[in-house]
Amino acid sequence: MPVLTRLIPAPVVVDIRAGALSDLAGVLADQRISGSGKLAIAISGGSGRALRERLSDSLPGASWFEVGGGTLDDAVKLAEAMKSGRYDAVVGLGGGKIIDCAKFAAARVGLPLVAVATNLSHDGLCSPVATLDNDAGRGSYGVPNPIAVVIDLDIIREAPVRFVRSGIGDALSNISAVADWELAHRVNGEDIDGLAAAMARQAGEAVLRHPGALGDDAFLQVLAEGLVLTGISMSVAGDSRPASGACHEINHAFDLLFPKRAASHGEQCGLGAAFAMHLRGACQESVRMAEALRRHGLPVTAEEMGFSAEEFVQVVGFAPRTRPGRYTILEHLDLSPDGIRDAYAEYTGAVEA
Repeated sequence: MPVLTRLIPAPVVVDIRAGALSDLAGVLADQRISGSGKLAIAISGGSGRALRERLSDSLPGASWFEVGGGTLDDAVKLAEAMKSGRYDAVVGLGGGKIIDCAKFAAARVGLPLVAVATNLSHDGLCSPVATLDNDAGRGSYGVPNPIAVVIDLDIIREAPVRFVRSGIGDALSNISAVADWELAHRVNGEDIDGLAAAMARQAGEAVLRHPGALGDDAFLQVLAEGLVLTGISMSVAGDSRPASGACHEINHAFDLLFPKRAASHGEQCGLGAAFAMHLRGACQESVRMAEALRRHGLPVTAEEMGFSAEEFVQVVGFAPRTRPGRYTILEHLDLSPDGIRDAYAEYTGAVEA
């Protein structure tokens, strides 16, 4: 008998709206995620404390755990602290580091994870990956998808605007990442999941084409939905391929070569994506992406990000070494330093015209 459908791992609840945080307890009870209200809530020591004061009355059965940072040790300590509590679920309430620690800890103790994002800095909030610093640098750990995602647009607007900008760059980079995946399929026969590719690409295109500004609810809604869809696309594909190509190789190279000077994840991915689109000959798409980045206040050249052209040449040359086995436009062209230098000069001429 032919397979007519497939199961797609996705959250039971996706609640993205202004005021969503105030209804957290009710949403979890209604969806039978936590009828008893016994929750283990991971927060940061800074803004997390203010959110605890705001929510503690509506979550009387919750236990609150302050997470020191975004390391593997922090996540293991969180799991150890929670494991004897007989909780219904773990709630990661905060930014990417808090949610990733909570993801790992929830997986370790066998509990579902509720991701409550307080900023939109990247697409990891709904992905099946926890990115944590370890003794060797930074590792990616496979974890189950969150069972619920809650994003309060009022809270998002209170966060520093640089977080929204970072999320924009990360979302737009999907367009380049999917193009790299399709390239690997054409050249090397790499399997491509059409549904995952469509989800990731449309998430990026929606952000690219939306006319709204950083503080507009309509734009923030589209950005938040795009980041959630991107995370689900990675679950559908079984890895990060729909959202990670040359753009993320360039991002990782910035982090490794210039750890004390690196910009935000989304700034580096956005620049990497616009440059990668230029490399693949999609010059109009590259310029359109750069225009969107610039409209939202993101850098579109290395110099705008505080790096020289020669440093960018070094970054692009090193980038393929960050993801061995991944085939992107960088591996396909295999440019020499002079080739990268010439391509970057052409790119900057196009986006600054």
